[in-house]
Amino acid sequence: MTIVCLTSASGSPGVTTTAVGMAFSWPRPVLLVEADPTGGSGILAGFLRGTTPYDAGLIELALSPLGTADALRDVARPLSPNVSLVAGIRSHAQATALRDIWEPLAAALRDLDDNGQDVIVDAGRLGLMGSPTPLLDAADAALLVTRATLPAISAARSWAESVRQPATGWRHPGLLLVAEGQPYRASEVAKVLGMPVVADLPDDPAAAAVYHRGAAPPKHFETGPYIRALQAAVQSLQAHIARGRFALVEEARP
Repeated sequence: MTIVCLTSASGSPGVTTTAVGMAFSWPRPVLLVEADPTGGSGILAGFLRGTTPYDAGLIELALSPLGTADALRDVARPLSPNVSLVAGIRSHAQATALRDIWEPLAAALRDLDDNGQDVIVDAGRLGLMGSPTPLLDAADAALLVTRATLPAISAARSWAESVRQPATGWRHPGLLLVAEGQPYRASEVAKVLGMPVVADLPDDPAAAAVYHRGAAPPKHFETGPYIRALQAAVQSLQAHIARGRFALVEEARP
């Protein structure tokens, strides 16, 4: 089972949009967890256009008298035959109630391997009260999503220094670059931030709007460059995870 976390340092580089797009491009059944502590489900209001009522989510999981694994099954809702959703909190004021749920949730997500299900976490922006730090630390891959502009790279730099520390940082950190080459190339961004660019996505507002706000798919959407880039990003991410696991095995050898 694989746990992937997406997060950002500042601005709105498209973490939620990318998480939804990757979930629908994932080759195995996947649980999409909306762990952004900002509040107000961007997926229910955006991708689902407010057509699906908020009847359960993270706050119900946190307050459930059941064990975390059982509560997780109760609050997950299907979006498609292969994609399920655990919606985020309704309000930022609920973020403090999640403080004690992240570590048991990380353990429960690991146990989903019995069902052959992977996990993609929308972790929102770093540094907010209630941020799901234990999920980021436990993830098989945690990706810092950023654009290739100087303000975005500057904002990401201090966070990149923290999360790549072997003792206290993420297990397998990497970058997901939006609009690579506008103006900086992947190699330049990777050098400055000290982390590999695991994947990149084009700046395609019309295609991204399908996952961002439930817009009608543009012509040739399913075979267009945005979907192809999402599929390539998933493949690159899986290779990144495989390399990280191999490295851990090698380190453990006597």
